[in-house]
Order: sequence, then structure tokens, then C-alpha cells
Amino acid sequence: MELSTWLRTVATRLDLDVPLDDEAVQILLALARDSAHEVERVAAPLTTFLAGVAVGRGAALPSTATAITDLLALPGPETDDTSP
Repeated sequence: MELSTWLRTVATRLDLDVPLDDEAVQILLALARDSAHEVERVAAPLTTFLAGVAVGRGAALPSTATAITDLLALPGPETDDTSP
């Protein structure tokens, strides 16, 4: 099944009125890619899920994705190399 057909089918089944245009798809794919590379692979679907929750609560997708991407640029916690 073609991607846009799949997304419309899922949205219909879940009774969602979500405009997943090409721009939104590209934003979500970039967010998934960046979180998978900067955190770990499983971060991709979980991060996009959290972005979806924020958007469902009224946040705009572009600003939500930017906020998350900004977090990825921050240094992570220091690791303790002395642990066994």
C-alpha cells in the first residue's frame, strides 16, 4: 500500500482528522531520524509518539519538532567511567 493511502486509512480507522500532508510527513521523518541517531533506534517511534501527543493537545507540529530537535543538541548526562 502506498504511504499516503496507508496514513489516510489509519487516520480514518482511528477517527482522526489529521492533515498529514507532505510537509508534516517530512517533519516527522526527520524527527524520527534525528532521535534514532542521537539517542538510540527505539527513540524514533517513541519520540514521534510524544510529539503526536503534544500536537493532539494543541501544539503546532513544526514548533514541537523544533523543541525536540533542540533537546537533541544538548549534551547528555556525564557517564561514570569508574563503574564496574
